[in-house]
Amino acid sequence: MSCLQGWPEPIVRVQSLSESGIRSIPDRYIRCPSERPSSPAAAASDQFLLIDKVQIPVIDFQNLYSENDAIRESTLNQLSDACRDWGFFQVVNHGVSHQLMRDVREIWREFFHLPLELKQKYSNSPTTYEGYGSRLGVEKGAKLDWSDYFFLHFLPTALRDENKWPNLPLSCRKLVGEYGEELVKLCGKLMKVLSVNLGLKEDKLQEAFGGEEVGACLRVNFYPKCPQPDLTLGLSSHSDPGGMTLLLPDHHVSGLQVRRAHTWITVKPVPNAFIVNMGDQIQIMSNATYKSVEHRVIVNSEKDRVSLAFFYNPRGEIVVKPAEELVPKEKEALYPPMTFNEYRSFIRRSGLNGKKQVESLLKSPRYDSLCGTPSPSLITINK
Repeated sequence: MSCLQGWPEPIVRVQSLSESGIRSIPDRYIRCPSERPSSPAAAASDQFLLIDKVQIPVIDFQNLYSENDAIRESTLNQLSDACRDWGFFQVVNHGVSHQLMRDVREIWREFFHLPLELKQKYSNSPTTYEGYGSRLGVEKGAKLDWSDYFFLHFLPTALRDENKWPNLPLSCRKLVGEYGEELVKLCGKLMKVLSVNLGLKEDKLQEAFGGEEVGACLRVNFYPKCPQPDLTLGLSSHSDPGGMTLLLPDHHVSGLQVRRAHTWITVKPVPNAFIVNMGDQIQIMSNATYKSVEHRVIVNSEKDRVSLAFFYNPRGEIVVKPAEELVPKEKEALYPPMTFNEYRSFIRRSGLNGKKQVESLLKSPRYDSLCGTPSPSLITINK
């Protein structure tokens, strides 16, 4: 792990580049033609199209607890379809305070507008990524994303060190703590629904993550204004290496794009909704019944953008493998056992690269109906 002790090159803060008044971005941020947003080269080859009319599913979470069986079954089916076909959905009426969501997003916006010398006190390293950062991966000379970020651990409690969280603005640590607790609760409820829809016991996935002491961390993304947004990306195409992600987007500026076959769909955030997506660990545990999906972030020439990604993961030392109930008889599980720490070391070394990591683990050919898991039935999800 010695190669992870430091960054291979001096770190440049993207926000500082943006605020310097440059009219053209450095070569390190310029993507090859096929990777650029609205790429003429990609469109000409029919490699990718951009679509704004189609949107990811929106799930009304409170309907899962309806006393009306038809409403509950319909919502279970909607969520099942979203996890199997999209890997993404937006969830509304989720129980997290809208005021808390607004406050925590704005407090982080204030943090990124503090003087650079105050933020630099929290500069991170690739050992854990915890703190203030501007790149992923330690490959020398790699193309860089047009973004800065702050990464922190929330769970397990042994890894949580609030002294590493910003003490300015003054309410930042308090709000992050409250926000994290609320999202852990919501993720726990979602995990039960995911298990039920797979035909498993409702606590099966949670137990596979480590029970009450799972892994959870927060990455706050800051995407500064960019003078040439058509040449770069705020975040490279990737699938999330962890279990499940809850994204609190910036409702004023769209940026997230989800890949669907040969299409990039720009997600239009629903007010007061979380964008939820499956990570690679859920794909592995479900034996590819649920899918993690490639996504990326584009940037804007007129406005900065802030988003908060809360990652709900297996504990690092937990061995992750497909649930036995989801492996068809006389067939081999699609993925080998591996701890989450072993898995995510790939990202820490190489950075983001589509779905290269999870697909490299496949042990047998993929096919459409992998497991034939049952459809969601009329079942009460315990709060």
